[in-house]
Amino acid sequence: MDRRLLSVLGMSVVLALVVAAIFYQVSSHASTGTSTNYREVVVATEPLPLGLAIKPNHVKLVKMPVEGLPKTSFGKVDDVLDRSVISGIMQDEPLLEGRLAPRGSGMGLAPIIPSGMRAMAVRVNEIIGVAGFVLPGMRVDVLVTGRPPAPGTISDMTTTVLQNITVLSANQQMQADARGQAINATVVNVLVTPEQAEILTLAGNAGRIALVLRNATDQKIETVKGHDVGELYGAARKPVQVANNGPRPAPRPKIAPPPPPPPAPVVVPDEIIMIRGREKTVEVLGARKQQ
Repeated sequence: MDRRLLSVLGMSVVLALVVAAIFYQVSSHASTGTSTNYREVVVATEPLPLGLAIKPNHVKLVKMPVEGLPKTSFGKVDDVLDRSVISGIMQDEPLLEGRLAPRGSGMGLAPIIPSGMRAMAVRVNEIIGVAGFVLPGMRVDVLVTGRPPAPGTISDMTTTVLQNITVLSANQQMQADARGQAINATVVNVLVTPEQAEILTLAGNAGRIALVLRNATDQKIETVKGHDVGELYGAARKPVQVANNGPRPAPRPKIAPPPPPPPAPVVVPDEIIMIRGREKTVEVLGARKQQ
């Protein structure tokens, strides 16, 4: 056999062995590194709704790659037990610190109420509740219809008392249906400030409340004025004076001014005119009598 051919074959074999060795080393390092980049993480065994207090059957431990894993995930089941869900969690999704309420904050609606805010129930019906489509997470305006206590007002009036209010729950459901179906709710819980809670309570006691659905992206607060029944029929709004049916005082008689005094009589004295040539003399008879 030719020596050149043998040398070429020998070099090919050596090169193949070198390439195989390099590939083996790279593969072994990659497999070794992958095994060390996994750690156990607490995930949900089923969808976890708002307000649910986590129990052992709700979670499990699974190994997940460290790369891309949120820093606020949990590695122990005990760290999440008896904590309430404040943001819905999907099945097999890792539990995060920001989606759980602190331990001891309660369960149900209370843990999802932000600090400084209040949850208040409003009784509604199909008409007031926008035919069942006031769902958790939506925003509404609150209108009240009643008769103002202003003197002389005899007609009902509707006015907007609160705007851009968040709905926390409809009946006992704190999450909207995934298919967007309506909820036939008789009670809606809304998120308000303490001052808004007072206004809403007063509105419910003084009149009839209605909820107006608005777009969740519309955060503008409108300046609106109330409207009364008279405006529906084209009448200008002005207070109506209520007639006083009590006894009226007798009218005072008019006193005529006194007549002016009569003028003093003009006394015309008796006179005798005497003409003597160019001389003219007047002689008063009364003067002679006084003498």
